[in-house]
Amino acid sequence: MQLYRDRREAGAHLGEGLKSYQKKSDTVVLGLPRGGVVVAEEVARFLHLPLDVILLRKLPYPPQPELAVGAVAEHGAIFVNEEFQNAVREDPSWLEEILREQREIIRQRATLYRPHRHARDLKGKTVILVDDGIATGATMKVAIRAARAAGAAQVVVAIPVAAPLLRP
Repeated sequence: MQLYRDRREAGAHLGEGLKSYQKKSDTVVLGLPRGGVVVAEEVARFLHLPLDVILLRKLPYPPQPELAVGAVAEHGAIFVNEEFQNAVREDPSWLEEILREQREIIRQRATLYRPHRHARDLKGKTVILVDDGIATGATMKVAIRAARAAGAAQVVVAIPVAAPLLRP
């Protein structure tokens, strides 16, 4: 198991592993806020590629807000964890309110992260999605769906650490 001093070191290590994408004009690095942005910045710097963020929000379960039902992305992609799909089908109203709240937070964060521009165009691009780690995978699944929905030709996931069940 590899240990890193901090997110910057983890990003530099990931950059080394992604050398084949270095200076490719059809490639963009997208960091998942918050921890993934620092890692992505190092990856983008090492690869000499443009950096942007992909804005996502976890969907909290009302009775237990620390439990994620799934996640939603800036451009509308939604992922609902399998164990909650029946509950959503039976009564979608509780999820609709959560989606409205989280989409408003995403809109506010888009203004904060990109005050003078829109999200980068991903049509036909190779997109490298970077986060600082994965626990359940819900947020990354939404990021992948969002990148594909935005027209990415290829999606590469780059993370320095993952929960044991997610490792190959």
